Amino acid sequence: MRTRSLIFTLGLCCIASLASPTQIVLGTSLIEQFELQPLPRRLHGRFLHITDIHPDPFYVPGASQSSACHRPNLKDNRPAGYYGAPYSSCDSPFSLTNFTLDFLDEHWTSEIDFVIWTGDNARHDNDDDIPRPLDEIYDLNRAVAKKMEHVFLRKGIPVVPSLGNNDIWPHNRLSAGPNKIFEEFSEIWSAFIPPTSSASFHQGAYFSTEIIPDAVAAISINTMYFYKKNHAVGGCDYANPKDPGNIHLDWLEEQLEAFRSRQMQVWITGHVPPSETNYFPECYYRFVELNLRFQDTILGNLYGHLNVDHFSFLEADEIDMSSRTSSGGTLFETLIADFAEIPEPLEDTHYDNYAVVNVNAAIVPNPYIPSFRIFTYNTTGLSGFVKDVGSNPYLQTVKATQRRRALNHEQVRGFKKPKCERKKYRNTWRCQFEKPRHSDSKSPSRRNSLWSPLGFAQFYMPRLAEFDQIHDPEFELEYMTFPLSHLHPDEEAQNITDHQYVIPLRLLPEELRLPGAVESEYTPYELNDLTIPSWLDLATRLTKNKKLRLRFKEFMYMGGVEE
Repeated sequence: MRTRSLIFTLGLCCIASLASPTQIVLGTSLIEQFELQPLPRRLHGRFLHITDIHPDPFYVPGASQSSACHRPNLKDNRPAGYYGAPYSSCDSPFSLTNFTLDFLDEHWTSEIDFVIWTGDNARHDNDDDIPRPLDEIYDLNRAVAKKMEHVFLRKGIPVVPSLGNNDIWPHNRLSAGPNKIFEEFSEIWSAFIPPTSSASFHQGAYFSTEIIPDAVAAISINTMYFYKKNHAVGGCDYANPKDPGNIHLDWLEEQLEAFRSRQMQVWITGHVPPSETNYFPECYYRFVELNLRFQDTILGNLYGHLNVDHFSFLEADEIDMSSRTSSGGTLFETLIADFAEIPEPLEDTHYDNYAVVNVNAAIVPNPYIPSFRIFTYNTTGLSGFVKDVGSNPYLQTVKATQRRRALNHEQVRGFKKPKCERKKYRNTWRCQFEKPRHSDSKSPSRRNSLWSPLGFAQFYMPRLAEFDQIHDPEFELEYMTFPLSHLHPDEEAQNITDHQYVIPLRLLPEELRLPGAVESEYTPYELNDLTIPSWLDLATRLTKNKKLRLRFKEFMYMGGVEE
């Protein structure tokens, strides 16, 4: 009797053969699929963020890019490369997807603690001649999930997936659960979703999981319930508590309360990044308020979808009805305009009024080039295996200190705003925020301490079009947020045999492997950590330093132009 996975592999070969030469399909052998027993693992202080893979079974190397790389001899005669078409509207060939995950398996699985994987694992619906059925979407997601299991779970590395807007059909349209889509994904992602989250996943495709037991959790949200383009939901209207978005945010509030009560830290992950442009207004205001209210618990927000490398802020002004200006320009122009409104000097800034959003570039070379990101975080005082971290004496001391501070630190309360007397605003979420905000200047999101994000290294494939069956692909370092001085141990650390490098030297360009460099094009930001004050400092520097601002824009679009 054939297993479902084998049927899928054969089926996907058949799908591909209808429109393209035979490709290497995603997946693992039957033997490998049964060899996923987690191995004991040590804490490395790093994790991977990967997003928007978009494998396409109809991709044809050599086809015209104007056909979505599906057919030759059309208007745009630029040929599709073997590993993908950079700066195009084409999705990923299986060769690129397999190479990327095999590369991560070979070079990074021995160096990371968990994986954040933020959705879109099916091709775009951009070819009228080849409709995108729901079964194909499921099959592609199943294939990528099996590959994720093989590469990461078999080594004991947790994977946290999120539902993308192209992981459903019709894309961008998703109604309330339980439904057949959530039922199918509960089977596809069964290896990633803990049993304790089964009910919430069936309800709305959102869940939480402890990626470091009793210490750090990830909350995977279903951003489709907040996304403006999803016309199947009501947009978190205050008058409709049964709206899927409101039910989801009620659940998120409960999760944050529970993790905060245990002095745990949380990463919030999802597909569509939060912004006034992307989210329904009422959903957005509730989401911002929760981020500010639990600032002492939330380490940060990680998203994909836009395929553009950037960061932004969730700000108190957005929910306090303060006057704000909007540039109405490109994403880059909007970000710089928002950064220019940050009060100065920073020493007088109320840091409790901000939360940080990080948006990663994509694997799919549409419209830019393949990219993934390795984050480093603070593990000072910890050693040994991950499963033992929860009982570590140092961690227990830290949690006891946090517990005492939580009882004493300042809690900023919301106040009624004059606008709330008006009928237009009275029954909106912004006029209901009266609960205390938990802001702590010594929390990991505000000061470099245990679990704080320290920085990231971004890897990309700038010479994608040059690679073929003869010339193997290469991921290269694009840039890092760290200062040069952080790449090598100081004299005291050199005497520690198990010193942890922020990024393993063997995976860096040769010029960075030896200490002594004064400056490097790879380290433009020189951030000591990725706490809220550090991000605000970078934002204000971007508004004043033209050279740095141009580098930021170059990184956003990876050498391409804004789409």
